[in-house]
Amino acid sequence: QVQLVESGGGLVQAGGSLRLSCTASGGTFSTYAMGWFHQAPGTERKSVVSAINYNGADTYYADYVKGRFTISKDNGKNTGYLQMNSLTPDDTGVYYCAATTGSSYYIADQTYEYWGQGTQVTVSS
Repeated sequence: QVQLVESGGGLVQAGGSLRLSCTASGGTFSTYAMGWFHQAPGTERKSVVSAINYNGADTYYADYVKGRFTISKDNGKNTGYLQMNSLTPDDTGVYYCAATTGSSYYIADQTYEYWGQGTQVTVSS
């Protein structure tokens, strides 16, 4: 059974940075595509922020995070990352990492087999 554990969330002022981590256990992380999803306060929908394929060669970013966020994965450490810079209050919410087997990156949440528990990010103005 694959387990994903996120960390790195917290409270930050607008303009600040955070790096989220997602550590996997119980599977072969090097074969997984990974995605990061954002759930805004008061909503149930998780929207894709960024995604990366199994070897890190292909990435996707939602338009509103391009130039601010960077996704990466270190297969040797079984860990994926989301570096978030120039944060704004609109970035507030719960961030989830997700993983699935496959050769591409994936932006639809229903594609993903495994999910972390989420980490809270709060950006104050």
